[in-house]
Amino acid sequence: MRRHIETLPTIACLLVLGGCVAAPSGEVPASSLEREATAAPVAQAAPPTTEPRDPSRTWIVLLGTGTPGAEPDRFGPATAIVAGGTAYLIDAGPGVVRRAAAGAIVSGLPALRPQNLRMAFFTHLHSDHTIGYPDLILSPWVLGRTAPLQAFGPPGLDAMTTALLEAYREDIRVRVEGPEQLRRDLLAVETREIEPGLIYEDPVMRVEAFAVPHGTWDQAFGFKLTTADRTIVISGDTGPFDGMADIASGADVLIHEAYGAEGLRLRDPGIQRYHGTFHTSAIKVGEIAAEAEVGMVILTHQLHLAGETPDEMVDQVRLSFDGEVVYGRDLDIF
Repeated sequence: MRRHIETLPTIACLLVLGGCVAAPSGEVPASSLEREATAAPVAQAAPPTTEPRDPSRTWIVLLGTGTPGAEPDRFGPATAIVAGGTAYLIDAGPGVVRRAAAGAIVSGLPALRPQNLRMAFFTHLHSDHTIGYPDLILSPWVLGRTAPLQAFGPPGLDAMTTALLEAYREDIRVRVEGPEQLRRDLLAVETREIEPGLIYEDPVMRVEAFAVPHGTWDQAFGFKLTTADRTIVISGDTGPFDGMADIASGADVLIHEAYGAEGLRLRDPGIQRYHGTFHTSAIKVGEIAAEAEVGMVILTHQLHLAGETPDEMVDQVRLSFDGEVVYGRDLDIF
């Protein structure tokens, strides 16, 4: 675990123990993104409420289901698992803090209020999954976070954290030394670069990381989160991965990225090679879910490569899996 804290004019790093519309294609050149079609999604999720939800339950809130495409209705990849009064964030795409604020309103879960965001787990360091990281470091601090942020992720997270704090050193100086008089110690970020296995545990949450193949990334992970009432497996960005069925075996919920299989066949060979190694088809997701006998599949980070509708993508999952399948959209609650 590495602790990052602004100590102007330098940044000291001390070792400590610590933690909706259809999408265009992800992580591809802009020329490819411009060719993607969009379609309105459908989903079935818990209805919005301003009433507090049962705090003894584990809740899933999709904060962002998008891709690198700049879609106004789909924010960057981010999922919150809320248990025991804490929000455990998986990834921090663009707009993550504001999306969490919206999630707090529609879900009635105080853990999602910006000042309460203090736990983040990164599947990998692609920009669309981390652009919200400086937002997550700084905005809750400005808004009254009372404990350091804990962040877990692949090798490279320490260097990214140090660089971000250095990039915002003048903003930090003004907020600490100026009229705001913010506490610099509360800006500390406790990072832990992870390997497969158990990476975090507290009285209500157990988080295990597992390696996934994501194209040319050396280090990419999915996460298995276990609480008293739910087991949730989050794929992260991953290519076809038969081992996922063993990892997700018997899980209550499998949250998996997906692209439309039929659409990929219509794309040029370069795009087919890219998505075939970096991402997973909806058909394959169905096969994994059926083998694992999961209770429910939630699709996220959906890539519509030739205009497939959300219903068509769900149908592709259902070719093999006869359980509940949901096309996830921002601020869905499960």
